[in-house]
Parts: sequence; C-alpha cells; structure tokens
Amino acid sequence: MSELSLPALADQITSLLGDQVVRTEIKLGELTVVLVRDGLVPALIMLRGHPDFQFRQLMDITAVDFPERAERFEVVYHLLSLKFNRRIRIKVMTDEDTPVASVTGVFSTANWFEREVWDMFGVFFAEHPDLRRLLTDYGFDGHPLRKEFPMTGFVEVRYDDEQKRVVYEPVRLTQDFRAFDFLSPWDGMARGVLPGDEKATAPQAGGNPGSKA
Repeated sequence: MSELSLPALADQITSLLGDQVVRTEIKLGELTVVLVRDGLVPALIMLRGHPDFQFRQLMDITAVDFPERAERFEVVYHLLSLKFNRRIRIKVMTDEDTPVASVTGVFSTANWFEREVWDMFGVFFAEHPDLRRLLTDYGFDGHPLRKEFPMTGFVEVRYDDEQKRVVYEPVRLTQDFRAFDFLSPWDGMARGVLPGDEKATAPQAGGNPGSKA
C-alpha cells in the first residue's frame, strides 16, 4: 500500500467495499471516500484491520452543514495509518432526524468526537454509550454550528452575585453595529481625525533647550 498512488488506493478500497462506496474524490493530495450511511461501521473495521491499509487511528470526527440539501449534514472521519504514513477521509450523509451509527466500538476515541458533533450540529449517533453535550451546557438551546443558528446566540450567561448562581438571559444588543474608531467602543469619531494627529499641530518650543545665551 505504501507505494500505491492515490487513484490506485481509491480503486482498491472501492473493489473491497463494493456498493458501500458512493464515490471517491482526490483533491489537494488527499483521498476522500464517500460511503452509504449503513456501510460506515463495516468500512471502518475493514480499513482498520486490513493488512494493506491499517488505518488504526481515528484523528477526528466533524460535520459540515448544507441546509439546502435533503441530507444536510456531511459527517467526516479522518483516519491515519502510522504503518504506511497515509491519511484518508471518510464521509457519510444524514439529515436532522436520521441517526448515524456510532463508531465507538471500532475506535474508542470516537466517544468525545461524536459528543462534540452532536452538541454543535445535532447529529444523533445511534448506540453511543453516553451521548450528551460536551461544549455547551445541558440546557443549551440549539446547535451552534448549524447555519441557521444566530451568531449572537439566543441567550447570554453571567454570574449573579445576589443569587449566587449562573443565570441565563435573552441576548440584548444596545445597537445594531459598532463603529471601530480605536477611541471609543461605541461612539464614532470626527471624519478625517486620527489618533495622534494632535501631535502634529502642537506648538514647538523656540530655541535649543540646551543652548546658552
């Protein structure tokens, strides 16, 4: 495998996985294999254990949101073979309601990766041993990396000294935008005036302060 070109590697994986492969892509020197959703776990088991591949490390799981698609989420898996110094990207597609099989039984590192994708995108992983939020609070509303999620969020969090606890409040913006004038965080400045201009018009002291009459 170490001497295989990327097209040859793609062909070999396709021949072994058959109809489980939707398509393969080679871009920027990296191979991406798009799988049918139900073929994910068997494919990862094969890629991990096959002597010609040995992708034994799961480096990351993430997702990409395309709201205009019926299956809006691409769930992306990055694998590494230390034996052959080779990386590969695996993708499956899903929607808001259809779960993706958890791969924690194949790679234990998938536990927190899947929790993060669930938290940020709302992709559900079936048979995950402990699928709960990882980066946001348990009562958090929504999934922050979905495209429709507002950049300001729905609530803001602060610690209340009187109540001695963290409180949630609706986001309130005092104005629609900020003027970045480097002087005040909110107020605009006079047009054509820049910080430091006053030094150019300061009166100059006459004579040389070190000279003697």
